[in-house]
Amino acid sequence: MSEGLYKTRPCDFDQTLDLTRIKPYGDTMNDGKTQLSFTLPVPAGDEAVEAARQLLRKMGFDNPQVVYYQELKEGFTFFNCYGSYTGSIDYTQVHVPKVSSVKWDISQTDTFIREHIGRKIVVVGASTGSDAHTVGIDAIMNMKGFAGRFGLERYGMFEAVNMGSQVLNEELIAKGIEKNADALLVSQTVTQKDVHIKNMVELVEMLEAEGLREKIILCAGGPRISHELAKELGYDAGFGMNTYADDVASFIAQEMDRRMNKNQL
Repeated sequence: MSEGLYKTRPCDFDQTLDLTRIKPYGDTMNDGKTQLSFTLPVPAGDEAVEAARQLLRKMGFDNPQVVYYQELKEGFTFFNCYGSYTGSIDYTQVHVPKVSSVKWDISQTDTFIREHIGRKIVVVGASTGSDAHTVGIDAIMNMKGFAGRFGLERYGMFEAVNMGSQVLNEELIAKGIEKNADALLVSQTVTQKDVHIKNMVELVEMLEAEGLREKIILCAGGPRISHELAKELGYDAGFGMNTYADDVASFIAQEMDRRMNKNQL
């Protein structure tokens, strides 16, 4: 057998990484391969599949493929699709506002609070409004935390009060006043029709009406919460995906110290 059959051939695929023109990576660099899913309000069938393909082309995908579709109910069809995205973005121009604090572990945060605050920090948290999900607020507040990151109850220098889910904004404020809270934490998991934005804004307005907004650290978290959104809505910080209790604890401790130093000037 010829030795030439075993020689490695030069790669014909694009291997160029240009951060000013990045696009989705599937099998090879710059192939644009993307998987996405959506529902159309049309009956399942060939016409629905073709409609999905045409929509994908309008979205900027080459070679659109519907690999799976299923009728959800009469007149509604769900699709799983693939395609190669033709556009790109300039990654070097991407700038994301982030929480301006150094993340510490439990020991570092407790030590900082003892030395700089001199007492326990009182935090009251809840899933507010109609939100019945507690997984987010429990991950931050409860002793066991989440993914090996212990919650605020495990810290020696935090007093954590977890009110659970479906807590009205006025109830959260009342508990904060009762406990003389230094910080309020709001978890928002249910975000259909942007109900989380309405609820978050209402809390800020109620705190302002009571003259409490500037006296308390206000944080929000959830899968669709970003620091940028939280700041826009009047919060001090926002914690989204892949953030944990140590992120929140570090920020609150450092923000309290900053405010105390500012008031002493």
